[in-house]
Amino acid sequence: MTTPAGFDELIHPPTRLGLMALLAATEWAEFSFLKESLELTDSALSKQVSTLSDAGYAEIRKEGAGRRRHTLVTLTPQGRKAFDGHVEALRQLVNRAPSVSASGAAPRETR
Repeated sequence: MTTPAGFDELIHPPTRLGLMALLAATEWAEFSFLKESLELTDSALSKQVSTLSDAGYAEIRKEGAGRRRHTLVTLTPQGRKAFDGHVEALRQLVNRAPSVSASGAAPRETR
């Protein structure tokens, strides 16, 4: 089976896919919200955000000062396009899969 156009290996790992989905649903998201939503440590989320930022898929903004400093993350237009393309590629893969019966067996071909 060929991989559909738009499938993005960078986005596909579950943690990054979840992060991209959260970012796609909002204009800007606070780091703390992303951390809690994805149940990640600061360092694990920071690594994922940095990976997306290095690829040009996310932008990071720091606001405030001292103890009131907030880190915000958003998708770039390139990131949004990549996410939308990846989601469409996943839909194509799912639509290609044969139907499976309740017993877990694929339907048999009849001749």
